[in-house]
Amino acid sequence: MYWDTHMHCNFSGDSDAKPEDMILAAIERQLDGICFTDHIDYDYPGPTPFHFDPIEYFQVLKPLAEKYKDKLTVNIGVELGVQPHLKERYDQFLKLGNFDQVIASSHVVHGFDPYYPEYYVGKTEDEAYQEYFESALENIAVFDNFDVYGHIDYVVRYGPNKNRFYSYKKFHEIIDDILRALIEKGKGIEINMAGFKYGLNHPNPTEDILKRYRELGGEIITLGADAHAPEHVAYEFRRLSGILEGVGFTHYTMFQKRKPVFYPL
Repeated sequence: MYWDTHMHCNFSGDSDAKPEDMILAAIERQLDGICFTDHIDYDYPGPTPFHFDPIEYFQVLKPLAEKYKDKLTVNIGVELGVQPHLKERYDQFLKLGNFDQVIASSHVVHGFDPYYPEYYVGKTEDEAYQEYFESALENIAVFDNFDVYGHIDYVVRYGPNKNRFYSYKKFHEIIDDILRALIEKGKGIEINMAGFKYGLNHPNPTEDILKRYRELGGEIITLGADAHAPEHVAYEFRRLSGILEGVGFTHYTMFQKRKPVFYPL
């Protein structure tokens, strides 16, 4: 049994899911536990607001965690859309809640979200991907109040050709720099299974990147479906044991009060 530690509900601007429906879906899929990680993306350039009141967040989720504690452990986390200039704002935000897990993710690159076509204007696909990875490294250099870096190659979900011409090998220098920086800071990465939902036939990041993280000494690896609706909770988790073993892991990780807990496969 696994933990799904990356999911969203209607506290995220891009989800209408009721938190209780997400919990019930996790119970149906016989998960050991879940962690809500709703979006905080300050200074987001698009039309959707990505922020919530952390007090209300805990007031809603804590009673649900208590209600279902005999069937499932429900943890409360957050996904921060990081940018270098937001460091102090996020440090202040995290003081407002006793979060179990903090995911840092690159959603905005120098003012643009790669979700939108505008990000790719005036640059080749490779240049767009390179800029994305460079911006992630910029974020990690400045901000370290997180536990796991989310979907490291998020950009390939939305590129003009998605991952058709993309590979770890093509961008290995900058990706290795990212992985080394995370390991040096004692941070983890995740296997984000939404890559399968987006038609990539791979998780985010790809198996080659997961394997390289392990080769470089990385030990903290969390599991998440990045679900925004109940039907996507634990999406394609049947593939996880093969992926984990294939890239050299004998365990996976969840976080309790910002501390890693390791589970053997």
